[in-house]
Amino acid sequence: MKTDKQGIGRWQGAGMMATTLLGTGVFILPQLTVAQAEFSALYAWILLTLAIVPVTLIFGKLAARFAHAAGPAYFVEKAFGKIAGRVIGLMFMCVVPIGAPAAIVMTFMFVQQIVPVQGEALLLGQLSTLLFLWLINLRGIQVSAKLQFALTLIILALVILLFGKSNPTAASFKTSSFDTYAMLGAAGIAFWSFLGVEAMSHLSDDFRNPEKDMIPAMLIGTVLVGAVYVACTLLVIAYPNNESLSMVGLFNAFFGELFGHNGHYIIGVLGVAGGLATVNVYTASLARLICSFSEQGVLPSYLSKRNEFNVPLSALTTLMLVIALVLIVTFYSQQDLEDLINWVNGVFVVIYAAAMLAAWRLLSVKNRPMILLGLGFCVALAIGIGAHMIYAFILMAVITPFVMLQKRKRLSKVSNA
Repeated sequence: MKTDKQGIGRWQGAGMMATTLLGTGVFILPQLTVAQAEFSALYAWILLTLAIVPVTLIFGKLAARFAHAAGPAYFVEKAFGKIAGRVIGLMFMCVVPIGAPAAIVMTFMFVQQIVPVQGEALLLGQLSTLLFLWLINLRGIQVSAKLQFALTLIILALVILLFGKSNPTAASFKTSSFDTYAMLGAAGIAFWSFLGVEAMSHLSDDFRNPEKDMIPAMLIGTVLVGAVYVACTLLVIAYPNNESLSMVGLFNAFFGELFGHNGHYIIGVLGVAGGLATVNVYTASLARLICSFSEQGVLPSYLSKRNEFNVPLSALTTLMLVIALVLIVTFYSQQDLEDLINWVNGVFVVIYAAAMLAAWRLLSVKNRPMILLGLGFCVALAIGIGAHMIYAFILMAVITPFVMLQKRKRLSKVSNA
C-alpha cells in the first residue's frame, strides 16, 4: 500500500488513538466496572493502564518497523509463517463484525439520552449510522483523523472540568474490601477501553512518517486515556447517583445550574461522537486488512478494489453489510451487551498475545522485558474474562484447519500446473 504524504501526523495519530480508546466506553465503562468490583474497580483501571503501556510500546515498534495494512497478522506471519499470520488476521476479521455492533449499541445508549428512540426505529438509526460511516470513509481516514483530534480535546476538557469541580476527598469514597477476583473481572470488562492499540497498527501506512510518529502517537493516546478512565472511575465511586448513565448525573450535579440540568444532551452528543469515532477506526482498519488478504489471494479478488482516494471500497462495503446483518440479529435476539464485550475482549487477548510472541522473534533482545510484561498482561486478562474466552478458542479451532486446507489446495494447484 502506498503511503499518503498528506497522511496522519503525530498529534492527529494521538487524537485518533485517544478517541478510539475513549470511544463508546468513556462515559459507560467506569460505571460497569464499579458495579462489578466496587472500589476494587479503581485498582483494575490503574493496573490496566500501567500494564497496557508495554503492550502499546511493542505494538508501536512493530508497526513502525513493519508497516503493513495487515497489522498484527503481518507481524505474526513474519515471525511464525503464513498459516499463523492468516489465522490471526481471520480472527480479527471475525471479531470486528461483533465488536462494531457492540460499539454501536453502546453509542445508541447515548442517542437515547438525546432522543427517546425505541423499538425498530432504534435499529433503523443504527443501520443509518453504518451508512454515514461508509460515506465518511470514502475519502480516506485522514479526514476523520482531524475531526477526532478535536473531539479528543473536548472530551479531555470535560473530564478535567468535572474532576476539578468535584474535588473528591478520601472521605467521599465508600470503600470495600479488596477482591482480587472481582478486580480481574472488572479488568476483563475494562479491557474494551484499550481495544484500538492494534487497530492503529493497521493504519501505519496512513501516517506520513510511521517510523517517527507511530510510537509517540500511540503512547500519548494510551496514557491520556488511562488517566481519563481512572479519573472517571474515581468520580463514579465518590459521587453515586440514580441516573442510568452515572456521568450524566455527575455533570448535572456539578454544572446543572449553569447548563439547566441538560447534562444528558452534552454527555449524549459527546458519547455519540466518540462511539462513531471508535467504529470508524475499526471499520477503516479492518477494510484494509480484508483488502490486503484479497491481494494475497486469501480472500476473493473483488475485495481488493480501491477508489481514487486509495480506499479499499469493495472491502469496506462488504464489511458494512456484514455488520448490518449482525446488528439485525443482535437486535432481534436481545443479546446481552456485556457478553458481546467479553467475547470480543477474549479474541483480542489472543491477538495481543500472538503479537507479543511475534515481537519476541522480530525485535531486539532489549525489548524482551517489555514483551514479557505484555504476555503477563494477556494471561491476567484471560483469567479475568474467564469462560467468555471460549469464543476465541472456537474461532481458532475453526479457522486454523480452514487456512491449512487452503494452503494445501494452493500447493496442489502449483504442483499440478
